[in-house]
Amino acid sequence: MMIDVLEIQEALRSRGILICFSGKLTQALIAEYGEAVKSYLETEDRPQNEVFNIFALFIEQTQNINNYNAAKFENPNHDVLLHSSIVTIGKTDDGSYTVCSGNLIESNDAGGLHAYIKPLLRMDKTELKALYKAKMKEELMPGATSAGLGMIDMARKSSTPLEYSIVERDNGMSFFTLKATVRGVSS
Repeated sequence: MMIDVLEIQEALRSRGILICFSGKLTQALIAEYGEAVKSYLETEDRPQNEVFNIFALFIEQTQNINNYNAAKFENPNHDVLLHSSIVTIGKTDDGSYTVCSGNLIESNDAGGLHAYIKPLLRMDKTELKALYKAKMKEELMPGATSAGLGMIDMARKSSTPLEYSIVERDNGMSFFTLKATVRGVSS
């Protein structure tokens, strides 16, 4: 069976997708794609702060997926988790950029993820900044791999509240999708 690459390209374009990666992420791939994304955005003649925010959102979303997968190394579905990643960068009609990511998660992690993200959606930039600073001062819990600043930082960099969904799948798995938007100065 031959894949119709033109059909895929047209489908991506019709949705405003400029860049898309789907598959297993590694630290080396994140670094390479990050540099490619940054170079691509710089050719778009956008202000440097927009390029930085889009780049930072891309890196944070891919890192979150990579960190989640690393933490689930013992999971019997680890290989499925690894290959479930997708990250896109798109441009909307109003000139805004969107950075979307998705990956499978264990369904029993969905509640905690929902409880962590939901309050962030109601916070304004001042509240997010205060929360970020407060988290920076906290000591890491034993066994923690990060201070949990990534999602807060994404909410700060996004021009609109983060959007997310968690869709139940088979075998105790759910698909988590996250979207952040960066409005251009002309938007």
